[in-house]
Amino acid sequence: MNRRDFLLFGGALLATWPLIARGQQASRVWRIGFLGFGTAAASERRIEALRTGLRDLGYVEGKNLIIEFRWSDTVDQMHEAAAELVRMNVGIIFASSSTEVEPARLASNTIPIVFAAHADPVGVGHVSSLARPGGNMTGLAVMQSDITGKRLEMLKETVPHATRFGVLWDRTATSYRPVLQAAEAASGKLGVQLQTVGVNSVADYDGAFATMSEGGVGAVLVHASTQTVRDNPRLLAELALKHRLPTIFGARDNAVAGGLMSYAPDMNDLWRRASVYIDKILKGAKPADLPVEQASKYELVINLKTAKALRLTVPQSLLQRADEVIE
Repeated sequence: MNRRDFLLFGGALLATWPLIARGQQASRVWRIGFLGFGTAAASERRIEALRTGLRDLGYVEGKNLIIEFRWSDTVDQMHEAAAELVRMNVGIIFASSSTEVEPARLASNTIPIVFAAHADPVGVGHVSSLARPGGNMTGLAVMQSDITGKRLEMLKETVPHATRFGVLWDRTATSYRPVLQAAEAASGKLGVQLQTVGVNSVADYDGAFATMSEGGVGAVLVHASTQTVRDNPRLLAELALKHRLPTIFGARDNAVAGGLMSYAPDMNDLWRRASVYIDKILKGAKPADLPVEQASKYELVINLKTAKALRLTVPQSLLQRADEVIE
């Protein structure tokens, strides 16, 4: 091959290389791991939101995408599931919240980890900063440490004469630390004392509410975690009603299930948006370089049926700010 032919061949190869690369990418089957706590049924709507986001980006399960689902009933099981996904050498691990992220983090510091609703990734040490995560994880955050104070303010507005609030927190979620710190800081400004009660599993819920009721609390904030949001939200609502305790939650599901109030982002939207991170990483982006996005809109949901059952009058100031009122 002479120099002229070589140059022509090289130019043709460079011109067709993007087409070859796209063809190879289109024919590739991507495998991602899904680390779940609880049951698939409890997360059905969120999973569909994630799938919708992936489909919109060109990923079709069974064609160019395989999602390896691993569900766990306990944190110990989740560590085993995370290790299994690592052994399978999945391209990404999707771990929706801090509860799932921690086992994934301990299982691998190289496989990219994408979260959809992390309570406080900086506060628990999962990323260096929102702008520059560093390491192998990124995604979307709900920043519970920032909105815990707002939730307590809403409780105080609802029961202005209460001087003692309960905080039910989930020991299985690493996010409980910044949430408790934020609650303590807010309590001083609101002039209330706190009684904090930790739970490990659903079996602890009844005793936790009984303890707070006996402790004279006037209202309760429930720490939003995978366990308190997706597993048995109706049970939490029933226990709050049983003990006559106005309660604010961190997910709309809890208010729909019978809780008095919730102040939270749209979780389905966050899971759908997580698909963008998955897509970028599969195409070569590094998690360390993808800034963590925060939930931009929070919705207040008030259940007036529960308020009536508690013989509680919700202030008009709160009702006017509500995004949804259940009657």
